[in-house]
Amino acid sequence: MSKILMQPIGQSKSFHALMDRVSNTAALDKPVLIVGERGTGKEMIASRLHFLSPRWEAQYVKVNCAAFSDERLDQELFGKTFMDSRDDTNGRFFEANGGTMFLDNIETLSPRLQEKLMRAVEYGEYETSGEAETQHVDVHLITATRINLPVAAARGEFRLDLIDRLAFNVITLPPLRARREDIAPLAEHFGRKISRDLGVRTFPGFTPEIMEILECRNWPGNIRELKTVIERNTAHAFLDDESLTHPISYLNFDPFESPYRLEGDIPEHPQLIETKNTTAPTNTEHIQQSQSMTGFNERVFIFERRLIDEALSQNDGHQGKAADYLALTYHSFRGLLRKHGLKK
Repeated sequence: MSKILMQPIGQSKSFHALMDRVSNTAALDKPVLIVGERGTGKEMIASRLHFLSPRWEAQYVKVNCAAFSDERLDQELFGKTFMDSRDDTNGRFFEANGGTMFLDNIETLSPRLQEKLMRAVEYGEYETSGEAETQHVDVHLITATRINLPVAAARGEFRLDLIDRLAFNVITLPPLRARREDIAPLAEHFGRKISRDLGVRTFPGFTPEIMEILECRNWPGNIRELKTVIERNTAHAFLDDESLTHPISYLNFDPFESPYRLEGDIPEHPQLIETKNTTAPTNTEHIQQSQSMTGFNERVFIFERRLIDEALSQNDGHQGKAADYLALTYHSFRGLLRKHGLKK
């Protein structure tokens, strides 16, 4: 098992407050519940909690509860005794004895497994599937969820008494939109990493305009989404130009963009829907969409894209005429196309 502790990246106040909270919590040998939207780094925080804890030299076992059926998860967590010649399995709790167990997507547990987990947390004991013999373990339990568990309990979807046992310490992770100061260093980190993977010695970075656009987006997929966008666009930039030395000046946020896009194919993110408009919006549409935006620069970016689409549509895709339509030089118009990921 690797003893290397991954270093989170950030410089915002909320990031530093989170790191302080994690360090303080790691010293307590009590259950921890990590709450956060998808892509906010729950697994990284769980790993940090373990490796900063007194149990850091012991086993660290991770299980994604959403990846298994109910019966299979029972066997995965608690093991199974077979009545035939097959070898018994001990389960992940047995493997984690003396160390830390991280259960992700805890909200997917069935009521039956919630009951078994509650007994394991409360008394440090459980029964292996297929036998009545009780197993005893000493495990530091860390769980994670992306839903509001008290609300789920109020709807009868999760046991409130289990929440009481899991939530000795609750760490709620801030979404990326609440730590915009961290977007630039994260983007730089992901860009440099994919550049090294491609065998490129120097990463040229992004233009200031691109960084402003990144910092103004809502990022519903949080850090995971940012990582994917940066890595994909950086890789494509170097594939298009192996000798790239100037900062990357355009990004494509929608990997499904194509003239042959399937009908009814709607992007998951609201931002992508807005940037795909090919006609100028009405005043009502403009007001409604503007109210949904969160930053000045993102609104400017989207408005630019609408003007580009309108100019190309009115001039049958002819770039020179589209430039004249917008009273721009051909060079300036080509720069806008590159900025919006519409042209190399």
